[in-house]
Amino acid sequence: MITALAVLIILLMFSSLALHIFGLPANWIILAFVIGWKLFFPATMSWNFISILALIAVVGEILEFAAQYFGGKKYGATGRGSLGAFVGAIAGAILGAPFFFGLGALPGALLGSFGGCLVLELTHGRTFAEAQHSAWGAFWGKAFGLAIKISLGVWMFTLSIPKIWPS
Repeated sequence: MITALAVLIILLMFSSLALHIFGLPANWIILAFVIGWKLFFPATMSWNFISILALIAVVGEILEFAAQYFGGKKYGATGRGSLGAFVGAIAGAILGAPFFFGLGALPGALLGSFGGCLVLELTHGRTFAEAQHSAWGAFWGKAFGLAIKISLGVWMFTLSIPKIWPS
C-alpha cells in the first residue's frame, strides 16, 4: 500500500513540473507534496531536508527575477525599465493564461517582460532602438531565469524521490 502511495506522490510531483509551462508555482507544489508526505510518514525525512527544499524554491524565485533584472541591465535597461519588465512579466502571464489551454502564460510572461520594459524605457525618454535593446535583454533574462527555476524544480523532485520511495 505504501509503495502504491509513493508511486502516486512521485508521479504527481513529476506532473507538477509541467505547471511551469502555465506560469504556476510548480516548485512550491512539489514542496507541498513533500511536506504532506512528511506529515503522514514522519520517519522518512527530516524537517532540515524540507527546509533545504524550501530554500531551493526561494532561490529559484529570486534567480528568476534577478536574471531578468540583470539581463535588462546588461542591455542597458534603467531601473524604470526593469520595473516595467517585472510588472509586465506578471501581467503577461496572467493575461496570456487563458490562451492555448493555459499554455499562453509562458509566452505571455516573456512578451510581458519585453513589452513592460519597452514601454517604460520609452516613457523614460529613450529612443526606440535603445528601449528595444533593453527590452530584449529583459526578455532573454526572463527566459534564462525561467530555465534556472525549472532546473531547480527538477533538482527538488530528484532529491525527494529517495526520501519518499519506501526502502
